[in-house]
Amino acid sequence: MMKRRLLVLAVPLVFAAADVAAEDLMDVYREAQRSDPALASARATWRATQERAPQARAGLLPSVSLSATTNANDAAVNTRSTPPIKSNGNWQDYGLTVSATQPIYRHQNVVALEQARRQVEQADFTLASAQQDLIVRVAVAYFDVLLAQFNVELAEAQKRAVSEQLAQAKRNFEVGVSTITDTNEAQANYDQIVAQEISARNELDNRLAALRAIIGRSPRELRRLGGSFDPAPPEPNHLDAWLDRALKENLAVRIAQYTFDIATLEIDRQRAGHLPTVDLVGSLRASGASGSTSSDADFHSRSAAIGLALTLPIYQGGFVDSKIREAIALQDGSRESLELARRNALFNAQVGFAGVNSSVASVRAFTQAVQSAEVALQSNRLGQEVGVRTNLDVLNVQQTVFTQRRNLAQAYFNYLINTLRLKSAVGTLTEQDLEDLNRRLAG
Repeated sequence: MMKRRLLVLAVPLVFAAADVAAEDLMDVYREAQRSDPALASARATWRATQERAPQARAGLLPSVSLSATTNANDAAVNTRSTPPIKSNGNWQDYGLTVSATQPIYRHQNVVALEQARRQVEQADFTLASAQQDLIVRVAVAYFDVLLAQFNVELAEAQKRAVSEQLAQAKRNFEVGVSTITDTNEAQANYDQIVAQEISARNELDNRLAALRAIIGRSPRELRRLGGSFDPAPPEPNHLDAWLDRALKENLAVRIAQYTFDIATLEIDRQRAGHLPTVDLVGSLRASGASGSTSSDADFHSRSAAIGLALTLPIYQGGFVDSKIREAIALQDGSRESLELARRNALFNAQVGFAGVNSSVASVRAFTQAVQSAEVALQSNRLGQEVGVRTNLDVLNVQQTVFTQRRNLAQAYFNYLINTLRLKSAVGTLTEQDLEDLNRRLAG
């Protein structure tokens, strides 16, 4: 009974209840939404991009300006003539002009407004991509910490089990029922486990630091997975369906498509540099002066004008043609970027799809492997008691049990992360998916 109890202690479960005060996945995600610099930067960029549309629309709306002048004048005139003419005086003059321009035909500005609208729409997908990236980063960091904690606990349990084996080997050697070889082998295994425990604790520190970089503080105790579950394959479980969705809905593809569309419009906008512009212009001017020269003077005037202004570019040193060639080259680059985004989307969807199915198979295989290893460990312990198995046999099988436990935990976490990454690859990952995942946590 004592050995069976030690076996249970030596194999901590992947799933365990957690303190009700511990943070769950959504708690960490909400904190990351408030604190993550990458998302904050994406939000600021989104807000800035929203101003592109009103800025471009201003190029089609009237512009009105006001200018005013005032001068103090002092003059002295001495003319050499017969008879000589001399005069002097001082006066003030002023002027006030109101000018207005209403574009009637400016094709460049029309295209710029369409570009701005596309940029605003693109910004929505860019922000959504940053939000999806945060969901995946938080989930990966969260489960990396849980896995690292599990590995530390596994190393501690393994050290306790091997310590018991070492103590038993020493007792058996002292009473003469085993050789020093058994003691040395148990000691070597114990020393190895101590080294593994140190490495596991260092890895936990690194994983906690990675999560702290996202939420801006050290996390509290994190909730574990709340009970075993049977991983399910993707729905639908057909790769072609996911690849088709990736080409249509992947956010990186949509962003790249907008970039290509904007680059295409840029060619049209630069070509408009050869086109004439027509504006409706008007002005109202009032001016006056007061003061004295040889005699007092005081006058006022007012004038108003309205008309059309036609500007036809003839030659600008080849500037417009150069800008057109530049825009065409940038369009070629954006076309290749779009193709790269499509290929990456297909790759990520295929990897995500295979990852989910592989994780499902791995969980089932490692579950069976853990059960088989535990049965083998019990058999070897019994064999050791009757003398048909050595202490080394027990240690080796015991190591297999811990290894399969670690593999099973990794397979569970791989399934959860691969599920999120598959949905991200097809552009459908939302907070609701993280909520669904959070329900698997205890508490």
